[in-house]
Amino acid sequence: MINKISDFFSRNIKATSNDKTNSQHDPAKTAAAALLVEIMIIDREATNEEEMMIKTLLTENFDLSPAATKELIELAKQEVAEATSLYQFTELVNQHFSQTEKFNLMKQLWQIALADDILDKYEESLIRQLADLLHIPHSQFIRAKNLVKKELAN
Repeated sequence: MINKISDFFSRNIKATSNDKTNSQHDPAKTAAAALLVEIMIIDREATNEEEMMIKTLLTENFDLSPAATKELIELAKQEVAEATSLYQFTELVNQHFSQTEKFNLMKQLWQIALADDILDKYEESLIRQLADLLHIPHSQFIRAKNLVKKELAN
């Protein structure tokens, strides 16, 4: 899954880049997007709410068209059974994201996990693992979760 998602972003971000930005895709953003998709599919039950949330986050963060966003989500669903390594993604995020950017990514992960009002044990476990791999303190892990819960309750 990881290679296919990375290839997808390479094709789509390069194709939609404008002259004001680097024509190469940002590997750290690609890694972050792959983590978002992984949260959505980890419980093998991607709900409509989760799909809508990830569509919003991917569109906002990567300027993907609705068709490209849908393609990425379908690709991830098809590849959910493949073994993945989170380290190659978290390593890139750690190298290129500030602590604030990593905290925002943590919030986005929680937004996807909580979008359907059901926090699956696999979603929570994966987010906990990602927090550790991203060197996010437990207090920030909890803070991000609570902030998202509060935002979704409004």
